Amino acid sequence: MKGIYTTITKIRRQVFAEVARLAFENGEHTQFEDAPYRILPGEVAQYRDSIFKERAIVGERLRLAMGLPVRKVDKHSRLSSGIEKVDVDYRILEAPLVNVIPFACEACPTDAFYVTDNCRKCLAHPCTFVCPVNAVSIGKNRAIIDQGKCIKCGKCRDACPYNAIVRYDRPCAAACGVNAIESDYLGRAEINQEKCVSCGMCIVSCPFGAIADKSEIYQLIKAMNNGAQVVAEIAPSFVGQFGPLATPAKVVEGLKRLGFSDVVEVSLGADIASIHEAKVFVENVPEKQPYLGTSCCPSWAMTAQKFFPEQYKYISSSHTPMVATAKQIKAKNPDAKVVFIGPCIAKKIEALDEEVRPYIDFVITFEELIAMFVAKDIDLSMLEDGEELNDSSTRGRSYANCGGVAEAIASNIRKLYPEREVLIDRADSLSDCRKMLTMAKAGKRDGYLLEGMACPGGCVGGPGTLLPTRQATVKVQEFAKKSPYETALDNPKAAEE
Repeated sequence: MKGIYTTITKIRRQVFAEVARLAFENGEHTQFEDAPYRILPGEVAQYRDSIFKERAIVGERLRLAMGLPVRKVDKHSRLSSGIEKVDVDYRILEAPLVNVIPFACEACPTDAFYVTDNCRKCLAHPCTFVCPVNAVSIGKNRAIIDQGKCIKCGKCRDACPYNAIVRYDRPCAAACGVNAIESDYLGRAEINQEKCVSCGMCIVSCPFGAIADKSEIYQLIKAMNNGAQVVAEIAPSFVGQFGPLATPAKVVEGLKRLGFSDVVEVSLGADIASIHEAKVFVENVPEKQPYLGTSCCPSWAMTAQKFFPEQYKYISSSHTPMVATAKQIKAKNPDAKVVFIGPCIAKKIEALDEEVRPYIDFVITFEELIAMFVAKDIDLSMLEDGEELNDSSTRGRSYANCGGVAEAIASNIRKLYPEREVLIDRADSLSDCRKMLTMAKAGKRDGYLLEGMACPGGCVGGPGTLLPTRQATVKVQEFAKKSPYETALDNPKAAEE
């Protein structure tokens, strides 16, 4: 469903906008209790079997958007219970970031092969002959698969001349590249937090909107309301995310009108990181370590740490572009609060790391940012252009696209060490990242530079984006070409570091 404006998209944005309005207007806590009725007025259900259930689900979404946990279903508590703890102007976000709202989950069937109405109950019925465990038989109206026997090999599906057999799985589980989606005692989806790496693909894949992440927009807005100097560092995938008329310069102007004191490109940090990782690669691979994995994507790094701990040491220890940019901002203005604005929810987890906390004060997504614009009635298309962004190189901006990180590092290596050959492998889903790490563990990627991205297409496919991935890829390519610098080594701001 990525890139399609659905009812779930609408509700998510309404929830974020409601929380943003509450923060901008310094609303009373009683207004929070009324919020589900403002989002879903009337008494006729639109999406579920009951307006009461709809409002209950929206209520939990509102709590998560405030940074509050989901309430226990079997215990009574007010919607605003605990709101005093989050009514602050500093980070209060705590794990788990990604949460299932239990009563919003429809307990979809788990991974199985199923015979559809396409079955003609043909005379040949090859499905029964190819099954190695005799799980397929011919019933009165169609073939029948005994789920207790089925080993999910798919041979029956491949043999059927009518394409009558399909494989289905929970959309959330199918999208999870680390198999973190399990089931509770009622068959509803449940996230194994020990496995989860907060990529957010389950959020955008659930067609019932039963999974959501926590937000920091309320605390961020409170900080701006209280006079803090808040600097926005914005990821390169922002181009095109706010409509065809919202040019980068208009987005900058919109951010200033929201109350941000300055806007800096995260791609500046990408330039800094790519220079560092180029040197690390040449100095260490393959003599001191078999390969080097890039460090840009926190979900990719967490996947290596959780599932391939012995390989994790080969993931670059250099700071991600988010942190590298923030360090420059803080060096120039130690009193500033820095907010990362991007496509990624895993950055919220990265920002909780003890080494990162001093530099990143808040993390929000493009989806959360557009809710802030809505709450302040800011139409970007109607604004005059603000300042042009010229903080980074073409290669730095290309970090947002799959392959862009490795190519940025490789371009620096080619300039600094012309005689050095660079072998590259890349993956842009967690399942493919795990395959790539398996190959590396087996010694089949020695001498390589490995780029891992959790989201299909790269950062442009992140869960916090608003634009279809293909369109976003093209927009980033166009924006990257407008940089006055080709590589990080040409960028004087990166060289200053």
